Amino acid sequence: MSTSIRGIDVSHFQGTVNWPSVAGSKVVFCFVKATEGTSYVDPCFQQNWAGSAAAGLLRGAYHFGHASSDPVAQAQHFFATVGALGTQDLPPVLDLETLDGQSPADTLQWALTFLAEADALFGRQTIVYTDTGFWQSLENVPGCQVLAQRPLWLAAYSAQPKVPPPWQAWTFWQYSDGTRNGGTAVPGVSGEVDQDWFAGTLSDLAALS
Repeated sequence: MSTSIRGIDVSHFQGTVNWPSVAGSKVVFCFVKATEGTSYVDPCFQQNWAGSAAAGLLRGAYHFGHASSDPVAQAQHFFATVGALGTQDLPPVLDLETLDGQSPADTLQWALTFLAEADALFGRQTIVYTDTGFWQSLENVPGCQVLAQRPLWLAAYSAQPKVPPPWQAWTFWQYSDGTRNGGTAVPGVSGEVDQDWFAGTLSDLAALS
């Protein structure tokens, strides 16, 4: 497992990002928040999406899911905002970190429906982002095993992350939400920013795009 391919993930909470400075600090990839629910668009999405690509980073977009509303409509909103993916683009991501008032079984079914729609719209296999604490509510739900075929982007702020079932390994690891667990300030970003590793080589990462 390599921890040499470094990335960050951002939303409007980071404000204006100087992407050339980020790229100059050996950050190779980024994920940027695009949408949430059926209508919300992150106000910094377009500038982050364009700016990261112009700086030469591999980029990915993520949708924060709400299991209390239509999964198909949310996937369509996500795709309508991001658009067709290009050669610098990583697969789309579903950020799943809340039951949103639903049962674990209903939340899993919601996620499976969203993922199927997003896969079809983007023509890529959608990545799942989650954290170990939240995932404990879903890991034993029947039907969860099918997610093992999907890349996992794991949020775990410990020196050695525990990969939750049904996955055997993480593909992306959000190892720091700011400066915890060895995170440091990132040039080009004011204040704290989530930081990530990719488990593989640069060629492996490029092959995902």
